[in-house]
Amino acid sequence: MAVTIYGVLAVSFMMGMYALEHRHVNYIAAFALGCLLSSSYGFLSGAWPFGVVEFVWSGIAMKRWNDERKSTEPSGV
Repeated sequence: MAVTIYGVLAVSFMMGMYALEHRHVNYIAAFALGCLLSSSYGFLSGAWPFGVVEFVWSGIAMKRWNDERKSTEPSGV
């Protein structure tokens, strides 16, 4: 039961951060964290393919965060 509650919270956090990505670049990093939390839920619940996919998505999100962060920082500083 505790794993299920953790999964609901992890996936809800991930989806909430995804919905807020357009507001600030740091929500992309929070989405990546949510993907890692969801990945750990996948492994804890025995759904390892879900865990692997969410782990990959966290890497993609961190790359997006890094790219967006670089493109929004002021030049010449």
